[in-house]
Amino acid sequence: MRLLIVEDEQRMANALARGLKADGFAVEVAADGEAGLEAARFGSYDAIILDIMLPKLSGYEVIRTLRRENNWVPVLVLSAKDGEYDQSDGLDLGADDYLTKPFSYVVLLARLRALLRRGTPARPSVLTVGDLTLDPARHTVHREDTEISLSTREFSLLEYLMRNAEQVVTKVTLLDHVWSASEDTHVNLVEVYIGYLRKKIDTPFGRSSLQTVRGAGYRLTADRR
Repeated sequence: MRLLIVEDEQRMANALARGLKADGFAVEVAADGEAGLEAARFGSYDAIILDIMLPKLSGYEVIRTLRRENNWVPVLVLSAKDGEYDQSDGLDLGADDYLTKPFSYVVLLARLRALLRRGTPARPSVLTVGDLTLDPARHTVHREDTEISLSTREFSLLEYLMRNAEQVVTKVTLLDHVWSASEDTHVNLVEVYIGYLRKKIDTPFGRSSLQTVRGAGYRLTADRR
């Protein structure tokens, strides 16, 4: 298995490379974000171990660029940035796992092997259905070049429908995934929010992408004019 380590702390990078080579991996090292991105673009790697605080280009930008270019090589972030929002940002941008420094080499190795077992299916960090796009990390929605303002609940509802595009999703399923169990809810609430969503993502654009399937639920399709 071929690995790329993107790490600017030379001693850390060398120690990781020695350990991983001893465990049977072929390892290459890049010392800054630009070099790491270039290597990831043109090298055939089975996984990348990526720091966040890098010279020239941050690890966040490396992940964002790779995923935008449909490069789905597994990425394990290894960073001293241990805040919950730091970890959330990395995962939302398309990282597959996040491990904070200081770390256990045994745990890093186990997580790396888990990533390699899962392989590299396409996992877009920005959801797209036709000309409708939703970016979970930036919390933005666009239709064509127009940004659409959604409430938090509308955003969550649309995100779930987009993750299940072209499939019929029942009202009960939407309640289970978009509303918390502690809330006093009823399936009629789903109808109300579907109506809100249609008025924002379809009606102004002359579309009918959010469809009602009578007796079954709702389906989001790649409807075009």
